[in-house]
Amino acid sequence: MLDCEVKSSWTQFLEFIESRCSSAEFQNWIAPIRLIEATPDKVILEVPNVYVQDYLLDNFKEVLCNFLPLLASGEPAIQFLIATEKPTTSTTGSAPEPVEELPSNELCLNPLYTFENFIEGPSNQFVKSATVGIANRPGKSYNPLFIHGGVGLGKTHLLHSIGHYVKEHHRKLRVQVITTEGFINDIVDHLKAKSIDKMKRFYRTLDVLLIDDIQFLQNRLGFEEEFCNTFETLLNQNKQIVITSDKPPAHLKLSERMVARLEWGLVAHMGVPDLETRVAIIKHKSERRGLNIPNQIAFFIAEHIYNNVRQIEGAINRLCAHSKLMSENLTEEIVEKILSELFQHNAPNKKISVEEILKSVAAVFEVRVSEIKGESRHKEIALARQVAMYLAKEMIDDSLMKIASSFGGKTHSTLLHAWKKITDQVQMNEMLRRQVQMIRRNIETI
Repeated sequence: MLDCEVKSSWTQFLEFIESRCSSAEFQNWIAPIRLIEATPDKVILEVPNVYVQDYLLDNFKEVLCNFLPLLASGEPAIQFLIATEKPTTSTTGSAPEPVEELPSNELCLNPLYTFENFIEGPSNQFVKSATVGIANRPGKSYNPLFIHGGVGLGKTHLLHSIGHYVKEHHRKLRVQVITTEGFINDIVDHLKAKSIDKMKRFYRTLDVLLIDDIQFLQNRLGFEEEFCNTFETLLNQNKQIVITSDKPPAHLKLSERMVARLEWGLVAHMGVPDLETRVAIIKHKSERRGLNIPNQIAFFIAEHIYNNVRQIEGAINRLCAHSKLMSENLTEEIVEKILSELFQHNAPNKKISVEEILKSVAAVFEVRVSEIKGESRHKEIALARQVAMYLAKEMIDDSLMKIASSFGGKTHSTLLHAWKKITDQVQMNEMLRRQVQMIRRNIETI
């Protein structure tokens, strides 16, 4: 059954993608996909193999969310069928066995991952500068470049950005971006086909090799040796190598030889984006989706989601879907309801003490813990004391009398008065609201 509205949305998706990628890319990856069934709840797509399925989801999931029905999780409600196979009940994220292979050396760059779309902030400014320098002059500086950091912070984005820039500005250079898992699969496939020499020639004659998630090479000695040989061959020819990982080289379970090679060049850490950077990311990504999020709401989201950019993207996907379906303005109450699951995921699980709160408040307000627990009526100290009491009531599941006694023997009525006063003030005082959120985050990450 083909629902007319959903079928039209799929056609619009195809037109949108065709206008934003090369003809070869569209013909190789998107054109072979067939719409089999479309209902208001889901669509069924037939793909030639699992590689096309993965390519579609890896590169265009965010765009698909704008055109197709969504699951409760905010993911596109797509069921995939592999061509020439019997129908399966595989849903988004499943990985049925492929029935044919795409050319293993196809360069697949995410069209959204460019330098222009990368939001720069204090946590990633150095890494961004290094990658731009490499893209301008491959093999001339920072070789190899090893980027490490947590999940969803933009490492893959920068890797693909280098690929886009080199492809556009250094057309004669041969560039390849691939995950470590893809590299391993390439080895396995060519071993089966008895064409391993062909594969070696391909990788060892590249000008720019971009490898994502090198941590998947751990505990795979045979594959590690082949990668190390390729690595050394390219470096000896002054060819550019960029590698990403979730850990620095010394923390990876790789051979000493491999770790030493990875540390030859520049090792750069990518940290968690600060509040202002997260707000900029939220504004940028939502505007690209046609959703105007007010600054106050953007700050509200950024204060609750701070682990990685992918969680922010997931939040925006949900908000876009809600806005499209309900046609109502976003408020903090609506956002909190829609994103409650994400907010809870970021909430702390450990038991928090009054002492931890006092230390964090003292650090932000630049006063001493003893002054907060004392009797001083000085404006800054009194405010810090009230904020500490407010946070203690908010974050500690204990009796008010017990919490209040931790503040130099204060009474529970004093604690309640402070809580009510700060509750009112954070609604009107933006600076105080940010200070309170900063203290809360510091406590939760201790």
